[in-house]
Amino acid sequence: MYLVIVLGNLLIILAVSSDSHHHTTMYFFLCNLSLVDIFLISTMVPKMIVDILTHSRGISFVGCLTQMSFLILSGCMDGMLLAVMAYDRFVAICHPLHYSVIMNPRLCVLLVVVSFLFSLLDSQLHNLVALRSTHFKDVEISNFFCNPSQVLNLACSETFTNNIIKYFVGAMSGFLPISGIFFSYCKIISSFLRISSTGGKYKAFSTCGSHLSVVCLFYGTGIGVYLGSAVSQSPRKEAVASVMYTVVSPMLNPFIYSLRNRDIKSSLRRIHSRSV
Repeated sequence: MYLVIVLGNLLIILAVSSDSHHHTTMYFFLCNLSLVDIFLISTMVPKMIVDILTHSRGISFVGCLTQMSFLILSGCMDGMLLAVMAYDRFVAICHPLHYSVIMNPRLCVLLVVVSFLFSLLDSQLHNLVALRSTHFKDVEISNFFCNPSQVLNLACSETFTNNIIKYFVGAMSGFLPISGIFFSYCKIISSFLRISSTGGKYKAFSTCGSHLSVVCLFYGTGIGVYLGSAVSQSPRKEAVASVMYTVVSPMLNPFIYSLRNRDIKSSLRRIHSRSV
């Protein structure tokens, strides 16, 4: 599964970069999303493979915080990029004549940089809460990686303050991108209903279908993990939900975008024909 995720996302990046027709705003964001997915899965699966081979599940306190920091950074960046891509689709459908002016290269780079800085701030705030707690020894976490919710629940000091910070940061990192996606799709649906021709409706839906599928998969599993760790008492269910969020979701993204995108498929065919 790890190889499928890495190779699938690298193929998307290769297909986009090798074809000048794909040097557009939508594919620029798609390449960044693929890079973040590779980074997300690489924060935990290599360590898990080593644990399986060595029959050891141990990780140091610093290693746990480092893994948690990179996990939050890449996960939050994933959500922010999905919100940016939703805004891109909103401009393309609702303001097609002004699309090239609004979504200029400078704005696109700025949106990616802001997404990264916001994600970095979110991850460091989570680490700050964890660092304020007592250093633990021989503590078991019922997961295959340092789940932020489970790690922060181990805090032994000032639990009330830690919970306030934890849920505030979690709400902000989830609320902002979800609000952006919701607003964009409300506007898209409103424009979609005003389209009279069937061909126009199909074209508008086809540009959003892949993105909407990835959004539902990413946030559906993510919310399940975050809420499940707070209310569920079943370690097995939490681990299964975490696998869906951190492994299955990034693995399916390349298939969703490539199978529903004729341009990507044609580029991959050309790359294959040149290699043969």
